[in-house]
Amino acid sequence: MKKSLLALACFASFCHPVVQAQTADFDPRTWKKDVHGKATQVLVLGSPHLSAYGDKLNRAHLSGLLDRLAQYKPDIITIEALSGEQCEFVRVNAVTHPDVFKDYCWDPAPAQKAIGLGLQEALVEIQATLKAWAQQTKTTPSPTERRRLVAVFLAANDRASALVQWLRLDVNERKATDGIAENMLKFLNRETPKYNENYEVAAVLAARLGLERVYATDDHTADDITDKAGHKFGEALQDMWSKIDIPEKKESQALEAKLDSPHDILNLYRYFNNPAKLRAFIAADFGGGIKHATPELYGRQYVAWWETRNLRMVANIRSAFANQPGAKVLSVVGSSHKPYFDAYLNLMHEVQLVDAAKLLK
Repeated sequence: MKKSLLALACFASFCHPVVQAQTADFDPRTWKKDVHGKATQVLVLGSPHLSAYGDKLNRAHLSGLLDRLAQYKPDIITIEALSGEQCEFVRVNAVTHPDVFKDYCWDPAPAQKAIGLGLQEALVEIQATLKAWAQQTKTTPSPTERRRLVAVFLAANDRASALVQWLRLDVNERKATDGIAENMLKFLNRETPKYNENYEVAAVLAARLGLERVYATDDHTADDITDKAGHKFGEALQDMWSKIDIPEKKESQALEAKLDSPHDILNLYRYFNNPAKLRAFIAADFGGGIKHATPELYGRQYVAWWETRNLRMVANIRSAFANQPGAKVLSVVGSSHKPYFDAYLNLMHEVQLVDAAKLLK
């Protein structure tokens, strides 16, 4: 009996001897030199969350930043936002992912009703429309076609891409017709009070460069890690954060207090893309997390959530440029994600990182 079990075990493992964990012989970066054709260039722009600045921020003062980013001429722009598909997933699975839809998603039902499309139908139409437009090299989409796509993007819960199409219309063609509901005009005309880098930076830049859309690559499915951590998890994090006292914190606050010109905004983005400053923030926050002492190791659970979220976000970015090898990619994301994005993306065979600090210098 023992002999037959041993034989089965040998078959299952192809008779390989049991070995300890493999040493670090495989490094995906070593294959970069073997990639056929142009490398895919990826620039990760660390951004403060503009919604925090309220009336202190003037959209016109983003012009200097937008000019620098336009010089890079990205073919693909990704943003820190949940896709329509993930929003639907967390809505349906609200028991295991409580509050995610409420906190990070729009309700697409009114937009879907206005045009008579569900999420999947809208996604199919977006793909077909953009494919058809790409093949029409000698003609440009009509205003009616663009307004239709605005409405379809809204039905797909992709407001940033809807804004790209809206901004590509002549001003006198921006009106509520062809499936665009009247109540969406405040958003599309950016009359809502909260600024957002997904709209004011990524979507505006995409429209300026003649791109048809942006790609939502955020991920909050990892939030179940923090949900399962226990009721004292939040208290532990507050305790950990209260002990963070680094000069970089005061430096960033001083820059955020003065947003009176394009130069001020450019300086702010230079700061949030400075590798040394970012390392200091990461060391204090997530470095502090892995050292934070509680019986439940809450700090390490916090870091586990953060790493999982970043890995899934980077996987979404990788998927966004998978069918365009050799493209130039811009990823606009909260600055604390940037070091992780750079590290994970740099592991990929065909990716060549672009220095954001050098571009903004």
